Formats: sequence, C-alpha cells, structure tokens
Amino acid sequence: MIRYAIALAAAPFVVAAPTPVQAQATGDLAAVQRHLQSVVTMTADFSQTDRNGKVLTGVLTLKKPGKLRFQYEKGVPILVVAEGGALTFIDYSVRQVQRWPIKNTPLGVLFDPSRDITRYARLVGGGDDRIVSVEANDSKHPEAGRITLVFARAATAPGGLMLQGWVALDSQNNRTTIRLANQKFGVPVSDNTFKWNDPRRGGTRN
Repeated sequence: MIRYAIALAAAPFVVAAPTPVQAQATGDLAAVQRHLQSVVTMTADFSQTDRNGKVLTGVLTLKKPGKLRFQYEKGVPILVVAEGGALTFIDYSVRQVQRWPIKNTPLGVLFDPSRDITRYARLVGGGDDRIVSVEANDSKHPEAGRITLVFARAATAPGGLMLQGWVALDSQNNRTTIRLANQKFGVPVSDNTFKWNDPRRGGTRN
C-alpha cells in the first residue's frame, strides 16, 4: 500500500504506448498551459490503479498556491497532502510520515504552470483528436519519474480542456494510473481541508 501512494506522490486513464510529437508553445500544448494557469481550485473523485491492478478510490482537492489533498476511501490508512512547498505522505497504520519537495515530483507541474511548458513537457499522440496527452518530467530529477497528463476537449472547461487523469511512472518503471470523475472548478475550498493529524505526536498539522 505504501508503494501505491509513493508512486502517485512521486509521480489520473490508461494510455497506450504514446508516440512522441514535437512540442511547441502553441496549439494544444499552449492550451494545456492555459488550463493549468486557469485552475485555482478543483475537486474530483479519483480511482487509483497500480501495476498489479489494485484499485483505490477517494477524493482529490486542489487549491493554489501549492495545496493538494488525496483523501482515500474509508478503511485506507494513508493520506497524501501538499502544502508549504512539500508533498507529505502519511501512513497511519505504521505512524509514518515522509516528505518531498513538491517541485521535485511530477505533480509539481500542477502547481507551477508559469514555467515554460516546452522545457519540461511534450505532446504525445494517441490517435484520438478528442484527447490531448502531455508527458512531463524534470531532466534534473530523473529519479522522480515522469507523468502523462490526459485531457479531454471540453469547451466549458478551463482552457477548453478537462483533466481526465494521469499516468505516473516512477524510476523503477512502476506504473500508477489515476482517473478523475465529477471534476469541479472554482469551488470554495477551505484551507482547513489541508490540515492533517500527525500520527507521530497525535497533533494536527497544516
């Protein structure tokens, strides 16, 4: 179970082996950047599938700048929270807390869309004009793996694209797939959403 969350953190739609396409800061790649820049808050239901086919579900909440929460289904004693520039993985079953700089994880792409997208991402082709896929990775941190964001064209969504999920591949080639549903943008999100109970001390962190 720890591996599932770490792969997701260090890293929502299964994508067949994509064909690289030359990336340019225009067209679909520019639309992806507009989408990422436009989203201030987002909530969605998610399902997470690991390489062995095990599925976990939960609720994703995002709030800029720099806040993210993966709340897993009841009975799953893990939590992933981003705040204060760090991504935190909490396993309540063993009272363990691990933290990584969010900028060193593939999920950092969701928080820093002001960067030149052509420096860390490229379009990948999938044969369906209704879908836009972008592979992102940080060449300075290959140990973080890479992430492929998957969007569907939707005129009413930010930037004309609806984030459907992503596929994360870690440095050991472990694949984690996240699918999103019931996406909502611009909804009120309290900062209290990103507080968590520290199992090492029984206290509350934010």
